[in-house]
Amino acid sequence: MKTILGVFFLSVALSVNAQQRIGHVNSAQLLDTLTSYKEAGKKLDQKKSEEIAKFQTLEKAFQAEYNKLMEEAPEMPKLMLEQEQQKLMLKQQELENFEPEMTRKLQMYQKQYMEPILERTQKAIAIVAERKKLNYIFDETVSLYFKGGIDCTAEVMTELLKLDAEAMKNK
Repeated sequence: MKTILGVFFLSVALSVNAQQRIGHVNSAQLLDTLTSYKEAGKKLDQKKSEEIAKFQTLEKAFQAEYNKLMEEAPEMPKLMLEQEQQKLMLKQQELENFEPEMTRKLQMYQKQYMEPILERTQKAIAIVAERKKLNYIFDETVSLYFKGGIDCTAEVMTELLKLDAEAMKNK
């Protein structure tokens, strides 16, 4: 009886395992072919450059005021010196608060520019998975090791280019 149950469970396990169809894609290759991804990267780089320029302007202004205060401090009345130090401390606080705000803005821009592209990518992968009756599609670029499976990169790329062209036309 035990052998019959063992054979039964082994056959069920093998049939379940045989039904699992696995595919893989190279997401870096997919994204690198998209014009919209390249444009989004350029926009993101531009926003990053703008934010860095703002930060550098604030930093230079702070440094100039600090240097000016250090030169004039010995000749200033104590009350005026304290007022100028308070102003400088407020500028320093503004400078310190700018960096987290800049990071938050850049994350918001990244989400705004990249999320639609990633959604289209996910949709293209789902279309190919349905067509090929795949249970899983893994990304080669984040896998430590993979062997076998069906390479779906070309088919997903075709679907993704269609979806991307449609989205760019509707833009």
